[in-house]
Amino acid sequence: MPAASPVPPPQAMPMTDQRPQRGMASEQLAADYLQVRGVEVLARNLKCKAGELDLVCLDHGVLAVIEVRQRGSRAFGGALESVTWRKQRKIIRATRYLLHGRAEWHGRAVRFDVFAVEGPPDGAHRLVWVKDAFRPT
Repeated sequence: MPAASPVPPPQAMPMTDQRPQRGMASEQLAADYLQVRGVEVLARNLKCKAGELDLVCLDHGVLAVIEVRQRGSRAFGGALESVTWRKQRKIIRATRYLLHGRAEWHGRAVRFDVFAVEGPPDGAHRLVWVKDAFRPT
């Protein structure tokens, strides 16, 4: 009788990273929230070699560049606090780069906002929109 081959241990299912899905859901939540308040969403997820802009909106004639941040809890500072000066600098750099390629945006005042989703976007959450959250230096 042939020897029984050992049964391999069950493989753990790899944990899938839910961050991209939560990020997209948070951006959709932010876009919906802003549109209900009369803000026109002009572009989403604009990418360039200088970085990425989550939302570019028109709010009463002002071009609002909006960084959307989501955190499941405030355990490590929360969503608003996650927009560090380094992140701000990347957003400003990407905005300057993208403004050169968009003639329809030239001459508009620009504002940098942060939209925070505290908690899961598909569950109990709190929304915070901070207008003029930071400025270029």
